[in-house]
Amino acid sequence: MNREMSLARSLGSRRARIAFNVVSAVVAVAVGVLTTRHFVTNGWPLEHAKVLGVVSAGLLFLAAYGAKALGWQLLFRAEKRPQTIALAAAGGAASVTGLALPGRCDDVVRVAVVRRYPGQRCCVGSVCLSLFVLGLVEAAAMAPFASVAAGVAAPSGWLRAGLLVIAAAGVLAAAFVLALPRLVHLPQVVRFRVVRWAHEHTTTPRDAMKAWVFVMLSWFLRMAAILVLLDALALNTSIPLALGFICASAAAAALPIAPGGAVAQLGAGAAILAAGGVHTSDAVAFSVAAQSLVTLAGGIVVVIAMVTALTARARRAAATG
Repeated sequence: MNREMSLARSLGSRRARIAFNVVSAVVAVAVGVLTTRHFVTNGWPLEHAKVLGVVSAGLLFLAAYGAKALGWQLLFRAEKRPQTIALAAAGGAASVTGLALPGRCDDVVRVAVVRRYPGQRCCVGSVCLSLFVLGLVEAAAMAPFASVAAGVAAPSGWLRAGLLVIAAAGVLAAAFVLALPRLVHLPQVVRFRVVRWAHEHTTTPRDAMKAWVFVMLSWFLRMAAILVLLDALALNTSIPLALGFICASAAAAALPIAPGGAVAQLGAGAAILAAGGVHTSDAVAFSVAAQSLVTLAGGIVVVIAMVTALTARARRAAATG
């Protein structure tokens, strides 16, 4: 126990955080150098892609935002649920700002968008709690993908072990979400005010299961988009490769990477493609193309949400005028 506590203190020390940030920065710079080198030599990765394939992949990414928003909505209490478009806009805005903000700072963006979007008002605590549960549900939704990828898409023992860890973490996350309503009734914890508040704002296990289905659908749509984009760029169109790509990206998104959440996902996706036999420069270029489409789809969602809000406001003004 003392050894574990000492290790935890070491990992949380200022020196460890600096080392982690330096390593993350080196990874980000390496990805940037490889990307720049590829672009200088071969041009923009989408330049010679099949237009129909790129558009189809973009539409699939766009649909994935909607599916995830529907799942997130179910994690609020029925009487306090924000509009689906507000939650989709929060996800889209987070993907755009994720290009520059450090990892996990995108959650601050999500909270701000949900709080300021017209319609159902939610307290900051309620939105933060829903995001915490959403993270657990996303981990649970990734478990089936990671399990399959470990069996068919892992080119090495280390990657297989990593995918199995993701799958195991997803199973534990699902068990925690389902057990959460019962845990708050334990005599040891029910006396705490924050526990009682969490119980009042936590969704039911049935709605959590529905949310899991929608989040699963969101990841399935992303995997389909990756497959279509692989074909559009004339790369190895492989379901195992697409599985590995989304699992690596999801795992990277969950880490508190310093340089930027999008950079972390880009690097992880490129690494899994390279490990799967894709040339390094092609792997980086594909990751850039995929991340660009995800960000573009997120921006489109934000624009749609803004137009919807302005239209609703104009109708209310006309009705009262």
